[in-house]
Amino acid sequence: MAADYTNLDATAQAESIRTGRASPLELVNATTEPEAFGATRNPWNVGHSTGGSSGGSAAAVAARMVAVGHANDGECGLVGLKPTRGRVSLGPDIGDAWHGLAIEHVVTRSVRDSAAVLDAIAGGMPGDPYAAPARVRPYTQELGAAPGRLRIGLMKRAPLGGAPLHPDCVAAVEDAARLMESLGHHIEEAHPVALDEHELVDRFTEVVCGHTALALEQIGALVGRKIGREDVELWTWNLAERGAQLSARQYLAAIGWIHAWARRIASWWANSFDLLLTPTIATPPPLGTLVADREDPVAGWARLMDVIQFTPPYNATGQPAISLPLYWNAAGLPIGAHLVAAFGREDLLIRVASRLEQARLWQDRRPPVCA
Repeated sequence: MAADYTNLDATAQAESIRTGRASPLELVNATTEPEAFGATRNPWNVGHSTGGSSGGSAAAVAARMVAVGHANDGECGLVGLKPTRGRVSLGPDIGDAWHGLAIEHVVTRSVRDSAAVLDAIAGGMPGDPYAAPARVRPYTQELGAAPGRLRIGLMKRAPLGGAPLHPDCVAAVEDAARLMESLGHHIEEAHPVALDEHELVDRFTEVVCGHTALALEQIGALVGRKIGREDVELWTWNLAERGAQLSARQYLAAIGWIHAWARRIASWWANSFDLLLTPTIATPPPLGTLVADREDPVAGWARLMDVIQFTPPYNATGQPAISLPLYWNAAGLPIGAHLVAAFGREDLLIRVASRLEQARLWQDRRPPVCA
């Protein structure tokens, strides 16, 4: 679960309105529980969510219906690699998404498959607004390669202002730290100081709201009528209404704040740390609590940001990150460990992740709900 939180294909969303099959932008969320179809449940434990927004892909890959699924995030015992901003083009129809916060890739059951897909889709297109540093060699050649002895920061508490971590998520990240130490890496409790600046949540929210409002306008133009409350999820409508109230000055101020904050974050990697290890999410993926509350729609967004507090920072910085299923809790749920590298260093993530995979062999495990 290390990516963005929405389906950005306006043409497909417009078609869903024309046919009445679904609501547009129904999954601007980190859970997959649309009003149109109901909850997508976790194959490892159906009392939990798959995560989201790409929870359908996550469920299909985890349950072995398919080997690879296009996704932005999910929490189903899968490998979730978020590439560096600009590594995978959004062209030709989109320049950027959510002002660079949204980045596309896949979820897979193995590091090998994730690396192979990235080899196939990496690269720019004419007119792209961003470019990632050139890769040295194919990512599949990084599989099993020695990463060297790395200095890795460990963050096993919530950022200041965030909700406390579930004990299972603390246990998962501590277990990952011990495993990495056993592989020869140096682990110390350290993280970028700027991660404790809770203002990121507000500025991130402003960008999401602004783009949700724009998306509804774009979809309306495609279907030939204005999108109304009855066309979309309550969650989406609330975000769009908030976005419609943003001034250009407020939106640009949010972007400027995020850019300055990203420099403060990135400097931590420049000052001798190789990776940061955190939980992927703050609690096992909840079911039913992240949907919009008709009495207080804003409260749902606050709950969402508490759950995903470790992943949006790297949408903001554009750095690559990977979630790995190294730990299972007593309820049979995989609990992800999240590694973040410096800008452009997917190669290092793949080297480390493939060594961790060899140590744990999670891809041989099958969930109770399995094809």
